[in-house]
Amino acid sequence: MNTTIQTAKSRFSRFAPSVGLIAAGALLFAGMASAHVTVKPSISQPNAWETYTLKVPVEKNIPTTKVALKIPKEVVFKQYEPVPDWKVATEKDSSGKVTTVTWTTEKDGIQAGQYQRFSFVAQNADQNTAAAWDAFQYYSDGSIVEWTGDEGSNNPHSITEITAEATSATPAADSGHDSAGTAAGHASTDTTKDSSSPAPASNNAVEAAPAASAPASSTAQTTALVLSIIAVVLGAAAVGITLKRRK
Repeated sequence: MNTTIQTAKSRFSRFAPSVGLIAAGALLFAGMASAHVTVKPSISQPNAWETYTLKVPVEKNIPTTKVALKIPKEVVFKQYEPVPDWKVATEKDSSGKVTTVTWTTEKDGIQAGQYQRFSFVAQNADQNTAAAWDAFQYYSDGSIVEWTGDEGSNNPHSITEITAEATSATPAADSGHDSAGTAAGHASTDTTKDSSSPAPASNNAVEAAPAASAPASSTAQTTALVLSIIAVVLGAAAVGITLKRRK
């Protein structure tokens, strides 16, 4: 019996370093999975004046000082929410449609271990389609991370499904936003606008829509947490076996 136990321990101890590597990899994966630049919600209604949120986490040990977001042709940028210490600039095509929105700061920026949200209003296309959000994250050392890849890539872009099926999960969209449209003209006309200026007129954008993506986000966070716990347990077991073997 003792020989059998010793043999089993010996075989398991051979795999201890591999277990440790797997545990470390799981922890790394859990951290990376939550470090993506995203635009939410991931589903919205046709023709809705949607409140979108660009979330920018920092995955390096240096701050992010600039973020540029390409506006998909499937949506029309209307307004942005001012963020202290961040300036907003827009680029337009020949028709006057905003094609890129850029947030820049000359202050400390988004530090390592932090994230920043930038909210804006855009009007969706009036038919079912998919809007892909390409984002560019600039770090203080001049490096750029391009979030333009397909789903499953290292740097995926976010996609919002614009579908009439969203009406069953979200409140009915209000497409009559004359006052918001007027304010949007001020927001997108200035190529550089300091966030310290007065906020644009409020609108009735669909505020409850981001909740539609909450279950998926919650599931991802739970999965990452479970993976982290398993990784810690396996790592501790591997270290314990290695130390015992040395004794």
